[in-house]
Amino acid sequence: MKIVTFGEVMLRLSPPGVERFAQTDTLHMHFGGTEANVAVSLAQFGLQAAHVTRFPDHALGRAATGYLRKYAVSTEHIRYGDGRLGLYFLETGAGSRASQIIYDRVDSAFARIRPEEIDWETVLQGASWFHWTGITPALSQGAADCLLAGIQTANRLGVPVSTDIVYRSNLWQYGRKPQDIMPALTEGCTLVLGSKTLFSDLYGVVGSTFQESGRALMKHFPNVRYITDTKRRSVSASHNQLSAKLFDGEAVYKSRIYDINPITDRIGTGDAYMAGLIYGLLTFNDLQRAVEFGAAASALKHTIPGDVNLATVAEVDTLANGDSSGKLKR
Repeated sequence: MKIVTFGEVMLRLSPPGVERFAQTDTLHMHFGGTEANVAVSLAQFGLQAAHVTRFPDHALGRAATGYLRKYAVSTEHIRYGDGRLGLYFLETGAGSRASQIIYDRVDSAFARIRPEEIDWETVLQGASWFHWTGITPALSQGAADCLLAGIQTANRLGVPVSTDIVYRSNLWQYGRKPQDIMPALTEGCTLVLGSKTLFSDLYGVVGSTFQESGRALMKHFPNVRYITDTKRRSVSASHNQLSAKLFDGEAVYKSRIYDINPITDRIGTGDAYMAGLIYGLLTFNDLQRAVEFGAAASALKHTIPGDVNLATVAEVDTLANGDSSGKLKR
């Protein structure tokens, strides 16, 4: 099975451990981007994964490509050109001190992408799944147009499409509102991750419960077969409780609640959930097992430094089946 993802990859710079920006003289480097994180996780699960993006044509762009290759993600459809590599700076919190992120991604090489740069017919030939998030169309009109072409091609080829409709208002800076762009993109989706608040804000779809808003969204977008969301309770920056749910138009499937303490790295945990759920939907003929696998994958990502989930199927299955002991493996 081949999964294709599309979106920006950035360079993450962060102080060691839980140091503050003001006290460090060292920044650790990682590469990451929400869609690429999904691709890496699926590759670790043993599936074929390919990421489509645009990098600057210099050493950092090539290093980012090498990072994806290191984790068995196909980079054959990556494009190179003008612009810069997007950055973000992470200060990891602890206890009652929250983590904070500072983005520096304006006018990146990815934001300059044009629809004609990607041959979606070739990219999606033989694909089993296509994934994107609401971050991508927020970056530029070119990125939104390129994504729409990808979704339409996937629909034409019968490839299921998933999205996490994450909304970050400060990213929409090119004169369009998400309400102008997101409906046409979501129309072609099979699986949508989002909350009833987002459904109301982005699409004008209203429901008093997750189930009601899910049914309304499915009526609004008839191609949508599954709606999912996660629930997080933050006891502190170092201690969270996490669960997930999946709606298929008839029933809601809920995962157990995962108690995560201590947290090593919260970044990429939503992407780990989506990767786990996609894997479950493609591999299991059991929606309860699929949502449980996704939630367990997300819980494990909290224990792994960096943006990507490097957990294996066996490790996720162990946790999903109730073994959270962390017992030494020999």
